[in-house]
Amino acid sequence: MASTSRLARAPRPAPASSSPSAAAAAAAAAALLASASALPARRFLQLHAHILRTGLLARSPSAAAAPAFLSLAAASLPSSRALAVLDYHLASPSASLPSTFQCNSILRALSDPRDALRFLRRMRALGRRGNAFTLAILLTPRCALPHARQIHANAVAEGHLRDALLATSLMRCYANGGDGDGARRLFDEMPVRDTVSWNVLITCYMKNRRTKDALKLFEEMKGREGEAEPDDVTCILLLQACMSLGALDFGEQVWAYAEEHGYGGELKVRNSLIAMYSRCGCVEKAYQVFCETPQKSVVSWSAMISGLAANGFGKDAISAFEEMIRSGVAPDEQTFTGVLSACSHSGLVDEGFRFFDMMRCEYQLKPNVCHYGCIVDLMGRAGLPDEAYELVTKEMRVTPDATIWRTILGACRIHGHVDLGERVISHLIELKAQQAWDYVLLLNTYAAVGDWKKVAEVRKLMQEKGIQTTAGCTTVEHDGEVHEFIADDDAHPRKLEIYKKLDEINKHLRIAGYVPNVSSELHDLDSEGKESALTYHSEKLAIAFALLVTPQHRPIRLAKNLRVCVDCHDFTKIFSGIYNRLVIVRDRTRFHHFEGGRCSCNDYW
Repeated sequence: MASTSRLARAPRPAPASSSPSAAAAAAAAAALLASASALPARRFLQLHAHILRTGLLARSPSAAAAPAFLSLAAASLPSSRALAVLDYHLASPSASLPSTFQCNSILRALSDPRDALRFLRRMRALGRRGNAFTLAILLTPRCALPHARQIHANAVAEGHLRDALLATSLMRCYANGGDGDGARRLFDEMPVRDTVSWNVLITCYMKNRRTKDALKLFEEMKGREGEAEPDDVTCILLLQACMSLGALDFGEQVWAYAEEHGYGGELKVRNSLIAMYSRCGCVEKAYQVFCETPQKSVVSWSAMISGLAANGFGKDAISAFEEMIRSGVAPDEQTFTGVLSACSHSGLVDEGFRFFDMMRCEYQLKPNVCHYGCIVDLMGRAGLPDEAYELVTKEMRVTPDATIWRTILGACRIHGHVDLGERVISHLIELKAQQAWDYVLLLNTYAAVGDWKKVAEVRKLMQEKGIQTTAGCTTVEHDGEVHEFIADDDAHPRKLEIYKKLDEINKHLRIAGYVPNVSSELHDLDSEGKESALTYHSEKLAIAFALLVTPQHRPIRLAKNLRVCVDCHDFTKIFSGIYNRLVIVRDRTRFHHFEGGRCSCNDYW
């Protein structure tokens, strides 16, 4: 092996004669090897050289000395070099094989999964088969999906799949590899499922964007009497899922369960509840939970500040930040992300730069890309996209990511800075991070200044590159069920009522002065065709459905996977005034609170 050290390739010493002094030295070596957990690589190599010269392992009175030495090698050396030492010493016909327990210790110490698998194959060839825990050790977070499937096959062949730790580790690997169906099949095959197994499956669904399936597991888990019950970790995971979907009612069911089963006092659960309420646009309830939390951590304060910021309550977020300082809780990077985003969402330019300086000078915190992103967003909101570009290209001390460039691109769309938008797209192409939405932003920038020739060119470029836009999807929760809508949706069981209600809404809004903003429709259609295409966007269908099922006194809450388009934003503003309804929309960038014909974003998003 190319990586084998010169020490490992040294000729074997002749067996030394046994004597009292040699026996004492061997006993001392055995004691040293048994007591040491790891050594610096240089010290270990010195020890290895001494052992090779004296042949201490060959005459050790302790049967554990040689295996202990192998464990020490695995813990002290880089993985490939340790494997060379292991191969060298196991090649001896008189080598004392490590026990299964010691093999597992060596496997855990080998950092490279490929080297660990090679060592396991070598031990199996020498007669050590290992156990379920042996296979579980190989399933590290870095384990590739084909590797996991191979271990899964071994587990089935050797009858180890009844082991909960091994099965759960396999599920994690399937989840990390994006194979949610494989994780579910494995879960269904498990004879005994503990709470950890259920939590891993919930996590798997969330990682694979199957959030609705994650919520369904809660009901399934509660319905299986005699099996594992949801614990505090389950509640935290489900609150995160509700936060992602904007499923307020379901989140409150999870919270009721947590309180009933004694998890309501757990700080992590309460922090997740604050975040869930905030991300569902229910800031009042988030603030109530926050106030009732006795020992607030920096996470509690940061969650509340970020929630106020995202919902457009910039001044309240700043007040909360100042109260946090007075209470003696030191802010961290996440706290400053929250307060800076509060300034950017509310257009508080001077305050934003003051907090940015406070973070760097007073608290000695190094700004990360998120902090710079807030400052860039703040400058864009203030009508300074060119200055924001200068900040990113000349003053930023961290490498800008795709989000930074997209923030500037969004400002270019709003302020009509076409040339700068083209430069920003070139940076995204350099990062190989461009997405369909980036080109849509550029299309909107061209459309805003009426350059339809450029719109056509970008559309052609997208077709040539095979770039497809993500379909807009808006969700509404009703009676614990999440309803999904896409444009021109005909899949909903109440579609006839929904379309009839939407037509009725459109008539009332047009009387009030609503005119479709055809610049939001970028397809090559005439004016009438563009108006028709805009009529049945997913947000509008969701609003019509919500009007059918939601009582007058309750807010209409929507969650969208993309930015709200200009036309839907205008539509919802006028709707909120004509129908006297509070409409809370969470899009991919922020919250919009529509009430009385106005929006909390002040038409900047």
